[in-house]
Amino acid sequence: MNTKEILQKYKTIAVVGYSDNPDRDSHGISDFMNSHGYTVYGVNPRLAGKTIDGIKCFASLKDIPYKINIVNIFRRSEAVKGIVGEVLNMDEKPEVIWAQLGVISPEAGKLAEDNGFVYIENKCIYVEHKLNHIN
Repeated sequence: MNTKEILQKYKTIAVVGYSDNPDRDSHGISDFMNSHGYTVYGVNPRLAGKTIDGIKCFASLKDIPYKINIVNIFRRSEAVKGIVGEVLNMDEKPEVIWAQLGVISPEAGKLAEDNGFVYIENKCIYVEHKLNHIN
C-alpha cells in the first residue's frame, strides 16, 4: 500500500511526540491534518487531558479510547522500536506505523512488518499529503 492509498483510506491519526508549541513540526503538521479531514490525537504525557487547537491529548497510545489507523511518530530514531512495542500492546491496533522525516529505525521497521503493520519511515505525512493531492 502506497502513501496515497494510506492517506485516502485511513483518517484517524495518533501523533506520538505531539507538542503544544506552534513552532514545532509535530504541532503544525497535526493541525494541518486535523483541518484536512483527519481526526488527530496527541500523545504526550505532559499534555494529557488537554485539548490544544482541537486536538485531544493523551499520556500514551494505550490511553486513547478510540480506534487509531495511523501512529505518526515525531520522536528520535532510537525511541521508535519502543513505540512499536507500545503499539503491539494496544487492544485495538492501527494499520500503519509512520515515522516522520529523519526518523529511521531498521529494527522498528522489521518488528512492525513482522507483526503485520504497514511501516513507513523517513517520510513526512504532510509532504505526502500535498504531493498526492489528497482532498
